[in-house]
Amino acid sequence: MTMTLDQLLASIDPERTWEEAAARVDEAVNSYPHRSARLDRWDDFRVCLIDFMRHVEASVLHIPAMPQASLDFEWGRCVRILSNEYGVNGEKAAFEMARTGNEGGLYAVLKRVAGHIAQHYGGREVAGRAGTWWDELSVEEQLAAIEEYLAKYGHLLPAELTEGSAVRVKANFPKVLQEHSQMLQRMRRVGR
Repeated sequence: MTMTLDQLLASIDPERTWEEAAARVDEAVNSYPHRSARLDRWDDFRVCLIDFMRHVEASVLHIPAMPQASLDFEWGRCVRILSNEYGVNGEKAAFEMARTGNEGGLYAVLKRVAGHIAQHYGGREVAGRAGTWWDELSVEEQLAAIEEYLAKYGHLLPAELTEGSAVRVKANFPKVLQEHSQMLQRMRRVGR
């Protein structure tokens, strides 16, 4: 038996996805053995970030250790995260922070990387649950789920998505479910 829409929405609630991933990441950050508050050498910075990212991901995924890939591959992943967090040449900006201790130094860089990882895995969890649920439904069940969602939560969606017959929602419903979880997360932050 497939779970109902309400059961799915409960399973992708931010407390069970985004916040759970963030809690595991916080544990990993706290258990990471910081050797130094500052890193003066580029190579030490690279190795530290790669090691940190492996440590955090192993913790989030509940595995003893991440499989080792080449340092260049791993560094490429770090650069993408740093660019996303600090803009173009983010790796250079992050190194400068780690080298000088300014703007929170290395710890601030590690926290920012950790936050990015938490968001990534929280989002993957939501996408996986929503996609699996959606794929298990028949066409009739999919249509009924969309209508049920619109009746219960349509008022929370932007008007441009629900205007007319809500074609945008109907055409992209698995994505709407993913956004639903983020929408709840944002709404709860406003209420705090």
